[in-house]
Parts: sequence; C-alpha cells; structure tokens
Amino acid sequence: MSEFAQGFIAHLQRLQEHDRGAMATLRRSLSFEPGSYPPAYPYVERFVAAERHAQDASRLALYLTAGLYAAHPHHGARSLAASLGELMRKRESASIEQRFIALLGADAENLAVYLRQIISLLAADDRPLDYGVLLRDLSVWLNPHIDAERRDNVRQRWARDFYRALAAPAAEPTEQAVND
Repeated sequence: MSEFAQGFIAHLQRLQEHDRGAMATLRRSLSFEPGSYPPAYPYVERFVAAERHAQDASRLALYLTAGLYAAHPHHGARSLAASLGELMRKRESASIEQRFIALLGADAENLAVYLRQIISLLAADDRPLDYGVLLRDLSVWLNPHIDAERRDNVRQRWARDFYRALAAPAAEPTEQAVND
C-alpha cells in the first residue's frame, strides 16, 4: 500500500474511533455520486491534490472508499474479491457469485451501486478487506482516460482473487491425503 493510501486509511480509522458523526456523514455520502455530497468534504478534500478537478478519478476513488469504509470499517489484509470469495465458500450462495460477476461488468457510472451491495454482504459477515488496495483499484477503474487494458487488469486480478479464495479448501491437501 502506498504511503498516501496508508495515511488516508489511518485518517478513516481515526474517524471511526473518535468521530461517529463523520462516519455517519461518510455512510450517507454513498447515497450520492462520489464526491458530490458537501457534508463529506471536510473529511476527504484534504487528501485531494490541488491540481485535481471535481471529476478526477483519484478524487472520486477517495470519496467512494471513504463511504465504503464508513459502511464497513473492518480493514484487513484481504482484497475485496478474496474476502467475497471466502464468504461465498462459507455460505455456498450462487447469488454472491452473480453479484460479483455484475460488479466485474460494472462501468464507472454504476460501480458504486455494486460496491455498496458487496460491502453490505461483507459487513454482515464481518469480513475484513484492504481499503488501500481498493482505493488504488478504484482510481484505475474510475479513470476514463486510462488504458482499457489497465482497467481489465484490475477486473482480472479481482476475478483471480475471488475464485482462488473460493477454491482454497479444495486446493489444499488434507492431512490424511498427505499421509497416504
């Protein structure tokens, strides 16, 4: 995780510990387009570089990440896709995979809608995710000027993380199989 992302996530963690009102504001911001809910500005704008414009992908990624963190403030070392794959393995629910496939097919305009659904699923099971990695990935996904191949690389990495986590127990040999 970059130093910038670490600082931003640390800021969100401090808000979680000391400012419930800020967290409520950031959660509420998820009902709006990223970066368009003025009450959230005091908590995010200080991290937006001066040269960034209102619709800059990195700015939008900061707002979306902040809102998602406020909805589920459980930061950990697992990617969003890996945590979701583990959840599907546990619940054995085909609807989780369907939501994940829809997320992978999302464009910048509807990405936040799918992410809110996924975060709700992870929160219900208290699954952690790495918000620094999510921030980095969203900065790519939301950037209309970036090479489509880079966006596809993010989607492919998410798919690998999801399906590897889903298949993890089957791929690990059991103790009995090792001893046979």
